[in-house]
Amino acid sequence: MPPMLRKIRIPIIVGFSLMAIYSLTFMFKLNFQFDFESFFPKDDPDLAIFKDFIKDFETDDNFLLVGLKREEGIFDQKFLEDLHDLTIKAKDLPYIREAESITKIAYPIITPFGVTTIPAIHIDDPSKYQQEKEKLLKDERLLDYLVSEDGKATVIALKTIDAIRLDQSNELLSELEALIKNYDFEESHLLGRAYFQKELVRMQIREIIMSSGIAGVLVFLIMLFIYRRALTVFIALASIGLGMTLFMGYLGVSGQSLSAMTGLYPILMIIVGTSDVIHIMSKYLDELEKGKEKKNAIITTIREIGLATLLTSVTTAIGFTTLLTSRIVPIKEFGINAAIGVMIAYVTVIFFTTVVLSYFDLNTLASPKTRNDLWKKSLTKIYNASFKKRTIWTITVLFLLFCAIGISKVTTNYKIESNLPIGAKITEDFYFFEEEFVGFRPVEVAVTTEASIYDYKVMKEINKVEEKFKTEGHFKAVRSQTMVVKSISQMFGGNRPEQYKFPETEEEFIKYQSFASKIPQLSNNILVDKAGKKARIISRMNDIGADSVKIIVSRLDEWINVNTDTSLVHFNITGTAMLLDKNVEYARKSLLLGLGLAILIVGLLMALLFRNIKYLIIALVPNIFPLIFAGAILGFLNIELEAGISIVFAIIFGIAVDDSIHFLSKFKLLRLRGIEIEEALRISFLETGKAIIITSVILFFGFMVLLFSIHPPSKSIGILIGITLITALLADLFIIPLLIRLMIKPKK
Repeated sequence: MPPMLRKIRIPIIVGFSLMAIYSLTFMFKLNFQFDFESFFPKDDPDLAIFKDFIKDFETDDNFLLVGLKREEGIFDQKFLEDLHDLTIKAKDLPYIREAESITKIAYPIITPFGVTTIPAIHIDDPSKYQQEKEKLLKDERLLDYLVSEDGKATVIALKTIDAIRLDQSNELLSELEALIKNYDFEESHLLGRAYFQKELVRMQIREIIMSSGIAGVLVFLIMLFIYRRALTVFIALASIGLGMTLFMGYLGVSGQSLSAMTGLYPILMIIVGTSDVIHIMSKYLDELEKGKEKKNAIITTIREIGLATLLTSVTTAIGFTTLLTSRIVPIKEFGINAAIGVMIAYVTVIFFTTVVLSYFDLNTLASPKTRNDLWKKSLTKIYNASFKKRTIWTITVLFLLFCAIGISKVTTNYKIESNLPIGAKITEDFYFFEEEFVGFRPVEVAVTTEASIYDYKVMKEINKVEEKFKTEGHFKAVRSQTMVVKSISQMFGGNRPEQYKFPETEEEFIKYQSFASKIPQLSNNILVDKAGKKARIISRMNDIGADSVKIIVSRLDEWINVNTDTSLVHFNITGTAMLLDKNVEYARKSLLLGLGLAILIVGLLMALLFRNIKYLIIALVPNIFPLIFAGAILGFLNIELEAGISIVFAIIFGIAVDDSIHFLSKFKLLRLRGIEIEEALRISFLETGKAIIITSVILFFGFMVLLFSIHPPSKSIGILIGITLITALLADLFIIPLLIRLMIKPKK
């Protein structure tokens, strides 16, 4: 071994060991987060409207709902006493501003001594329960908001501070859940921003631990089966583990918080690291089998595989950096972090792994049972099968037709439930509120006017829109400032439900407004800003899907433009859920833009490497197959194309192109040595086919680990990438030889 190489081996090993120790100190300082705002599309005009809107009011997701159910009905004295007691005590919990339930609702009444109120429910007098129940179930202010239509479920509506943080959410939920346990409720459910933060971060932590553990065990078993030497497997796993440690250390050093996408990092680092290790290790063992000494074998490995592996790492990194075209911050962060992770894995393997391998010979690293005889026979059969042109063309045409049908079925009707953990309490709670109450999707209308919100004509226009929302059938718990004068109208009508209506004349309106100012309980400063120029219409709707919501909102916008006085008042439908839905639209655009950029940049790199347009076409064409197959799977499995799923295509292209580069690099190298086309193809099959098949199998099973995930998008990503990478393998083994024989001609 050259003295120079011998001298740097120990410093390299020591250097990587010190970096690993340094990284470990930062790994345990990593923080998790889940902020809905981070998923808002940046530089979107609707986002600007929403931000301006909440400056004067409050965020529309600052609620925490406590749902309680009693199968025999909630109008039971013991149940109502517990409900009222919980409402009072919940008001004193940290980060809670208000607490509201049916036991705190009061109706205004006129007496000879002025306006006073009476409770909606007389808890101490069960004889009135039936009458009060009938009245409550007809009160549109409370129905589907604080009480269910069948009277078997009710809600305590808690208002939290705006933009509550994860640590605050954990503290609040801990005390609230402990408080609820003091009561004997049949069912209790939670819904709201604080609850989502706590549970989804818990899911992230579980995903990282689970995916790392299962993927690590899986890679260990596969590599043990392939190489039959514990030392070889240990070197491989040490290299992969070192790369992951350095990557997680990088996240810690850069001060990043782990977001919703981080569950994919361990899988990604294990798989990318495994691919690099196998290509390096397979080449080194092949060179040793040819009878070369360790020093020559390692030099040849670095010279021939190092460059190809560098190019494959760069192309994979490019695939991830195309996610920077997204308007969603967590996806951008995932893209850049994943690209850096790929390069960290490459540097680790090309320096650390090769240095460690150089200490060992063939007999130490490989069992005689794993020698090339079996692989040679198998790969020769595959090589012979690649001559069946007619069969390959027929299958290709049928495959493309199959993909075309699947892609035509792709839907973008994204639903919140698609991101909830399978079988978890939070998902059960979500469905409870979807079925019994108003769901989680807040929808707001920002109202602006140059006049005054309290002007009769302005308020009349607001009432028009509010009533239109109610007749749509999709919106529930619709409220605005008009509820104040409607409540006074109901008071004058003996508190009968049918008298809850907007006054028909301006005189009545002015009369009711003056009465409202005398009743503090009817103050609604959250519905009108201090200047009286802006107002809000609040509502929530069920999780019917982003595309469905878009159609409904478009229809409402058209109705508002035709049926309201837009010269007097302006209406903009907005809200947290609406902005999150826009991610679906941007996901489609950034997907096409990102893929186009990836193909262009990777194409330029391949052009520099091969310096031949024919090689460029041969390299790119097979890698279109897994992309369109992924689209077909989306359609046939009815998986919604949303922001999280859109990253699949960048991963698929970035990883799939690696094997094509390895195959063609070997083929071109052999051609440069003067070897004829067919012989060069045969040798490429035998020498790179083994590594390509092994890495593809490990990639397949590695991503299939995500099937153990409780996060539906992660499960879908695992299915899509795992299956499509097998498609990429078949394209490399059959389409590339087909194109080579078709396009590469012998030199005269």
